[in-house]
Amino acid sequence: MQPEDPARMPSVIPSLPYIRSRAGGEQRATFFELFFDLVYVFAVTQLSHHLLGNLTWAGAAEAAFMLVAVYWAWNYTTWMANWFDPETVPVRLILIYVMLCSLLMAVAIPAGFGDRGLLFAASYAAIQIGRNAFVVAMTPRGRFNQNFRQILAWSVLSGPLWIAGGFFTGGPRWLLWLAALGLDLAAPLARYWIPRAGPTPMSQWEVDGRHFAERFQLFVIIALGENVVLAGVTASDTGISGPVLVALGVAMLSSTALWWLYFGQFAGSVASLITRSAMDQSGRIGRDVYTYLHLPIVAGIVLAAVGVEVVIAHPGDELHATGALVTLGGPALYLLGIMGSTARIGHPLSWLRAVVVALLFAATFPAAHASGLLALTFVTVVLVALAAAEQIRATTSDAAG
Repeated sequence: MQPEDPARMPSVIPSLPYIRSRAGGEQRATFFELFFDLVYVFAVTQLSHHLLGNLTWAGAAEAAFMLVAVYWAWNYTTWMANWFDPETVPVRLILIYVMLCSLLMAVAIPAGFGDRGLLFAASYAAIQIGRNAFVVAMTPRGRFNQNFRQILAWSVLSGPLWIAGGFFTGGPRWLLWLAALGLDLAAPLARYWIPRAGPTPMSQWEVDGRHFAERFQLFVIIALGENVVLAGVTASDTGISGPVLVALGVAMLSSTALWWLYFGQFAGSVASLITRSAMDQSGRIGRDVYTYLHLPIVAGIVLAAVGVEVVIAHPGDELHATGALVTLGGPALYLLGIMGSTARIGHPLSWLRAVVVALLFAATFPAAHASGLLALTFVTVVLVALAAAEQIRATTSDAAG
């Protein structure tokens, strides 16, 4: 017997009043989803401020860990909202619940590895378990419900580790939380395997490609917005002088180049591919590109934002090692995320991006001994040149086609 073609399989998504209707064509982000994202604007701000106030390896590790947890909570909610309609009352109520827990998690970030550790962990666990339990309770028995029962089982498995870590400090907290986050990160790769039931089939991870891509594009905008806001606030607080104004202008050009490198061609390519893909492929692409490979993209923007704040606050001062790492390492990490995502969707590796990443890493050491403004100018020139080269290549390719 021939295996059933996933592209021809009927949808496992139940027909319910609070499930998004696919009859009207492609879905778009709703105003309530944009309202929901405001909590994560605050969370990203908290993360960048935490890193700025703790520019050490330990501070970077804490900020990276909490960024992954924050992104994971938002990411899972985005998957859920791709199926459930935020314009209906039950879905809005669960999203409000997630917003409240997310707000508490964001409030805890400055002391997430201090005396607010339990608040951070409990808020995160409440988001994951509460949201997944809602889906299990609100959908009838069937393949879709079974998928979420397995997702809920993994959330319940990691939850006690999160809570237990909140009662400890130092090494024991790190061990418990790394184990908990490791389970959460491994779950989609394991396809939520549980004994007897096995893994969830990828053909049952059907997503609305355009809506799904748009939501993650909006999260990138949130992170880029933090870059712009930090630059403006820092310039205002530092005082208006010639070097500060020049640094502010260079920072704005750098942020624009980051935006162009993502939204110029890359974002549209991924959105088009996931929209055209069969059921089993759309879920797999969504998992690989957005759930995992967008993490370095977001992390790179947050690092770049911290670098911009360091430079604008003291444009003429020597950048030092930590300042150079965030100022140059942030854009490099961002480009690596884009390169990984591009490779995942089958596009050839861009040697231009690879050269720019190598340049940024190679320049980190000399940049540590240069002024912040000079280092940021170098980063901006390189990013603008890359964005211009990619735009010219895309325009030439379209004209030839």
